[in-house]
Amino acid sequence: METKAAMTGGSFLIQPSGWEDIYTPEDFNEEQRMIIQMCDEFLDKEVLPHIVDIDLQKDNIMPGLLDKAGALGLLGAAFPEEYGGLGKDFVTATLVNEYLGGGHSFAVAMAAHNGIGSLPILYFGTEEQKAKYIPKLATGEMKGAYALTEPNSGSDALAARTTATPSADGQTYTLNGQKIWITNSGFADVFTVFAKVDGDKFSAFIVERNTPGLSFGEEEHKMGIKGSSTRQVFFENCVVPAGNLLGEIGKGHIIAFNILNIGRLKLCAAAMGGAKRALSTTVAYAKTREQFKTPIANFGAVQHKLAEMAIRIFASDTALYRTAAWIDNKEHELHAAGREDALLGAAEEYAIECAMLKVLGSEALDYVVDEGVQIHGGNGYSDEYNISRAYRDSRINRIFEGTNEINRLLILDMYLKRAMKGRIDLMKPAMAVQQELMSIPDFSDDDTPFAAELKAIANFKKAILMCAGAAAQQLMMQLEHEQELLMYLADMAIDTFQAECVVLRAMKMTQTGHADAAIATDMARTFLYDAADRINHAGKSAVNAFAEGDTQRMMLLGVKRFTKVGNFNTKEARRRIAKRVTEAGKYFL
Repeated sequence: METKAAMTGGSFLIQPSGWEDIYTPEDFNEEQRMIIQMCDEFLDKEVLPHIVDIDLQKDNIMPGLLDKAGALGLLGAAFPEEYGGLGKDFVTATLVNEYLGGGHSFAVAMAAHNGIGSLPILYFGTEEQKAKYIPKLATGEMKGAYALTEPNSGSDALAARTTATPSADGQTYTLNGQKIWITNSGFADVFTVFAKVDGDKFSAFIVERNTPGLSFGEEEHKMGIKGSSTRQVFFENCVVPAGNLLGEIGKGHIIAFNILNIGRLKLCAAAMGGAKRALSTTVAYAKTREQFKTPIANFGAVQHKLAEMAIRIFASDTALYRTAAWIDNKEHELHAAGREDALLGAAEEYAIECAMLKVLGSEALDYVVDEGVQIHGGNGYSDEYNISRAYRDSRINRIFEGTNEINRLLILDMYLKRAMKGRIDLMKPAMAVQQELMSIPDFSDDDTPFAAELKAIANFKKAILMCAGAAAQQLMMQLEHEQELLMYLADMAIDTFQAECVVLRAMKMTQTGHADAAIATDMARTFLYDAADRINHAGKSAVNAFAEGDTQRMMLLGVKRFTKVGNFNTKEARRRIAKRVTEAGKYFL
């Protein structure tokens, strides 16, 4: 992958970027495009024709599909070659997750296996542990699972009650407890299990399926992703060797939280794969379904929906690969510096962006499948049409990998903690914005292409810095308890990040003469126009949540000033976008 300039995690908020700096799907090389084709063919030939049987979990079908994916190298694409993987870069691993993401329950089983089911051992295991498990996980000979959640510890993972008691001679640990919602638990061979040693030392262990004392509940009956195995896991005097301790005693939270950073980005990737497939399904239906003697794809109301589906995919996909490339570059930098945990370190650097991706990707998919059902009308409510499955399967993504509410809170929490530690300087930019509020606005015009869009994005950032800075100054340590306020600020940041991503991508496509540059520009400008209203609303809500009197009035004027954008005919832009989507019969970028 061509190296692109990368900023430190979260600093997009205070640092401008040029179109030359952004990595986008247009930069995929020939090998990556061949892998995309392989993933598409695998879904079309091996998964989707059997989707009903997969949902019914007939004949142990899911493990067999994982075996086939493993034989093609799709499970171990990002694993090092010395452990039987293909040794591909992080961007390539991301696109594998995306282009298998349209596989409904299979995508969930695959992501759980080669993500949270394998990466804890790969990045925290001893050489002996890695040599024993990773080659078999890479091929699918062994299937992986991740056992963290308990009945009383969902978002609060550290409240787990499962215990691990060391033997007197220190040779074994005895596990007792219960885990719930464990993906792949019906067939997984190896589990990463989190338990507390001595009642308070949160730790991780490798537990094999045949370990005495390990048992499983019945398959859960779920709203969606019915083909993925989900069971409770029970530990009753389950004895594991001390050599199965993963990492250090009391450091299990480091494993859990670092793996989740990668998991959040990969969830966004899978969501994009699902969204693109759902859009293709919906476009095909809209082109053939006729009402009043014309295909419904010709109606303005339907065109609006098709265009907005494409816009949200465009925004999410662009943010995804911009971040994936940052992580990839940081991983190479840390690896060159001798860091064995280079990928984890890189993902931690961009943990803010990973949390945003999890939210924006899952919510974009929810929008796409919801409108897909709407366009299908009554047929969308029937199991005979795959869009109903896509709708059911989508809903879990706002809960997986930390709920979207938790991730929104994490975004601001990480910003504030990094500011306190000096990792990112938010104070000076925030003070500069406060000074700017006292000055006369700049009414000068710049007719350079995209100058207005770049100015709007710079102003969105000022709105966030103004609101977040004032809230931090006034509320101080109480800010962490104002969850509604934190979520308003997170929404402002998420929209601003996506807006910058799409504008830079449209600029890049324009500069490089891409055939769809004009349509990309329509999507970028439409997203920006609508984002301005959302940021304005969230900003006003944030200010009203903590400010009063003259301060409140001044800040509300600031929100209005910093979220003002020029007029733009989004109706005509959406019609052009919908026309391009309909002609292509699918998402086309």
